[in-house]
Amino acid sequence: MTKLRIGVIGVGGIATGRHIPAFLQLPTVELVAVSDMNKAQAQKVAKDFDIPYVCEQLEDMLDKIDALVICTPNKFHAPIAIQALNAGVHVLCEKPMALNTQECEAMTAAAEKSGKVLLIAYHWRFMKESRAAKQLIELGEIGEPLVIRIQSMRRRKVPGWGVFTNRDLQGGGALIDYGCHLLDLALWLVGNPKPAEVSGATFNALSRQQGLVNEWGTIDAETFEVEDHATAFIRLENGAVILLETSWAANILADEESLSISGTKGGIDVFPLRINKAANGMLMTNTVDFIPEEKSYDLLQAEHFVACCLGESTAIASPQESMHVSSVIEAIYESSTKGASVTINSN
Repeated sequence: MTKLRIGVIGVGGIATGRHIPAFLQLPTVELVAVSDMNKAQAQKVAKDFDIPYVCEQLEDMLDKIDALVICTPNKFHAPIAIQALNAGVHVLCEKPMALNTQECEAMTAAAEKSGKVLLIAYHWRFMKESRAAKQLIELGEIGEPLVIRIQSMRRRKVPGWGVFTNRDLQGGGALIDYGCHLLDLALWLVGNPKPAEVSGATFNALSRQQGLVNEWGTIDAETFEVEDHATAFIRLENGAVILLETSWAANILADEESLSISGTKGGIDVFPLRINKAANGMLMTNTVDFIPEEKSYDLLQAEHFVACCLGESTAIASPQESMHVSSVIEAIYESSTKGASVTINSN
């Protein structure tokens, strides 16, 4: 059987900690090439994982592969993905899809023209609680969703490595890097309605202070360019709303990652998974005690991408859905700058 030949561009922690180990577990895959601006690091990763080729130019890699995993800073997602798709190569791109909606549209157009897979790595969709919650919602347990609450909060975990605090390379901070995961998950759980209007605000007062107490490395307050805290009220076209708050640094009691949905028949909390409803003249909460999990979400995502490339499955995260996430993020930044709500004209 011919194996799917995969290359990886950008060999930082996401690539070496998640994507490469996951793909190495699949018998239908052959990891054949890596590339990075830091050639020495690329050579080390190739040696550590027994990958035959280190390519300095993307063009050299595209001739050797069937699929590309993009783990670069956000600024390069769109141009690399478009070049790969135009060359007839499938793409798994780390989140977020791109810096803005215009870039997302160009990526989507390239995927449609090439007929190749474009999957954005929103891996929270593959978590066991997420998949179980999706099943319960589709079974009608909560009825029609009304209000979605997202808390994606860290007390003091600003990434002190890489380029996470560089606006030009990343496009933003806590929202585009961290909050995007639960935003994508929320939209997916309720059937991917289109976003309509956003009112948002972003802050970076804490990380601009000298001597920030930070659990994830040292931060230079003078060069900190992005937000460490964001909040938004998001109206969806179907009438439901999302209350979103996300942070790298906030004066809160403890870190919190929570997603809850209130519907017409009941409500659901995803982490931990439970159903809240009124029944038999009482208010009841049904807790899920056990969800079988044979594989990690990283492995499930890798398997899904390969199945899509081989024509055995349809992408769980379509480019259009991932573009909606980016359109909300873009609107939150715009709303914060303007001090007013922003209407989203999404496709």
